[in-house]
Amino acid sequence: MSMIAGVADHRFRKVAELFADNFETLGELGASLCLTLEGETVIDLWGGHRDEAHETTWDEDTICIAFSNTKAATALCVHMLIERGALDLDAPVMRYWPEFGQAGKDAVTVRMLLDHTAGLPAIREDVKDGAFADWTYMTDRLAAETPYWTPGTATGYHMFTFGWLLGELIRRVTGRSLGRFFAEEVAGPLGLDFHIGLPETEEHRVAPVRFHKLGKGEEMSIYMKAILRDNNSLQARSMLNVGNLNYNEPRAHRAELGASGGIGNARALAGMFTPLANGGGGLVSAERIDAMRTPSSRGEPDENLMINTRFGQGFMLCIDNRPAPVDAAVSFLIPDGAFGHVGAGGSFGFADPDKRLAMSYVMNKMGGGFLLNARGQRLIDAVYDAL
Repeated sequence: MSMIAGVADHRFRKVAELFADNFETLGELGASLCLTLEGETVIDLWGGHRDEAHETTWDEDTICIAFSNTKAATALCVHMLIERGALDLDAPVMRYWPEFGQAGKDAVTVRMLLDHTAGLPAIREDVKDGAFADWTYMTDRLAAETPYWTPGTATGYHMFTFGWLLGELIRRVTGRSLGRFFAEEVAGPLGLDFHIGLPETEEHRVAPVRFHKLGKGEEMSIYMKAILRDNNSLQARSMLNVGNLNYNEPRAHRAELGASGGIGNARALAGMFTPLANGGGGLVSAERIDAMRTPSSRGEPDENLMINTRFGQGFMLCIDNRPAPVDAAVSFLIPDGAFGHVGAGGSFGFADPDKRLAMSYVMNKMGGGFLLNARGQRLIDAVYDAL
């Protein structure tokens, strides 16, 4: 465990050992892990390296792309505005964003955007280069887009569009961008080192992403097969039609990508979920937390991801696609009543109000698929074994 730094309560020694073993046996590069119980930090670990050459260590303040864990941050902002009466869950989106009500979307509600049922997981026609960094361009394109299905009748993961759709709602009712609202209303008050739109001054702390490469004998996911079969498929349009996004470029770090571009570490994500595991912490009420952790939509299978999915108003719930092996990255095994999100490649953050527990794991070397691989799942399993 010489490459690991930080602290772990003795009750979770096994968790710390598995975190270290991820580097020894599962090819981990750099990562951080954090766990809070009843608001107290009981695990705060980090280790490894920021680069494949092993020249730069992953330090206490290292941060990296958290991918779709960002959706949880965006959803939290929306729930806060619902709590304040600025947004109505069942109001049509066009009430707040009039231009949105075209092309068959007049009946799309705020709830449908949170639930991935709005039918807007992708933009059909090619977007311009760098579109991901042009907020007005992307929201205008989405306002003009025709749904892929009748809104509210199916669930399909809004991989990138989730951030622009809900972020524009936030901008319309507050006059603040998503990144600014999150910084002022969540990250600032909680002291979180998590950013939706990274300040240039913090760029030097970012660990570059190492993208997954198929190993010997590893089968390509059904999602990637769908993309290769048809570059006009919903899957291809959803994943690739965002304007040549490169997560290792500073312009991607500065963009407010509310679905996939948040930058932070496990300490920050666990810190965001800690109030939600302990009654709301002044951010939201118990009623809102119940809405986050109650099944609200499910894909059987999901129109986009092509696996079974479950959501609770913007958050992932337990997604159990066994008997597929954990390494197939098609499950997120947390207890019923817990809620959070997974980031592509295997990171996660979640709250378990029944245990008053919040947990996160973030790394810079991606695994295959969109849900958990063995590195993260066995950490969750070990925590609950310890409890």
